[in-house]
Amino acid sequence: METFNEYHLDPKQFPFLKGLQDEWEVIRDEFTSFIQQVSPEELKFAYDVLGPKSKTIKTKGDSKYSAFGILFQGLFIEEYIQLHQIQYSDYGTDEASAKALALRKKYFTNLAGAIDKVNFGNEDILRNVYFGTFHPGLDIKLHVNYNPHTNRGYLGLIVPEGDIAMKICHEQLYWHEGKFLILDHSYPHCPHNYTSYDRTVLVVDFFKPEKPREEVIGFEQEQVTERMQDNPYSLGVFGKSDKANQEDFIKYGLAHQLEWDKAL
Repeated sequence: METFNEYHLDPKQFPFLKGLQDEWEVIRDEFTSFIQQVSPEELKFAYDVLGPKSKTIKTKGDSKYSAFGILFQGLFIEEYIQLHQIQYSDYGTDEASAKALALRKKYFTNLAGAIDKVNFGNEDILRNVYFGTFHPGLDIKLHVNYNPHTNRGYLGLIVPEGDIAMKICHEQLYWHEGKFLILDHSYPHCPHNYTSYDRTVLVVDFFKPEKPREEVIGFEQEQVTERMQDNPYSLGVFGKSDKANQEDFIKYGLAHQLEWDKAL
């Protein structure tokens, strides 16, 4: 029987996530159709513009992680780009926003509809929604995600058998297709994929329901402002506060990771 604690949370506590979980196969099929049908130009755009970038989180070797999504800080990606007037090396703000909208409507109508339904009935509780893929050989350095106002859910979409897991504190947790794994990411954690296959989940960050909404919105606004000033391509998801303390590496038997310095 699965056990839960302060950092590994019971999905039953968050019934609004059922609106996404019930559609997991449709969401998975949208992702796989995108990967199979997308043009090289569209795929590059998705990873360059629709994917949050971290300057802080490191890996053991070459980058083996990719991500792109359609919702950031409660806004669809095209609105987020416009709000923050993000400029890219290959695109101006207006062009990037228009391309993002076109891509979302072309490939992810069902996911967008499911997000809208959940947020409409729950005061915009969903904040970030994006696909995260661990490629074979991924080994991410211990880190934290200092987001005390949110929890992070992983909805399993494509999960191969084998050694692919999330180490958090002294536990090792696993993803399962069609199910949510919910974590408080402010605790030190490091995932890996030691299989020969990709693992893809839908990453879903959502406000902690027990906290006053005005409080978490205020915190999010301050944090996003700081993160966007430091790195506009983080899309407000990652920041300087993601580093784990050196003592944590020793505490959890991961001192060997201290030398890992490849960018995610």
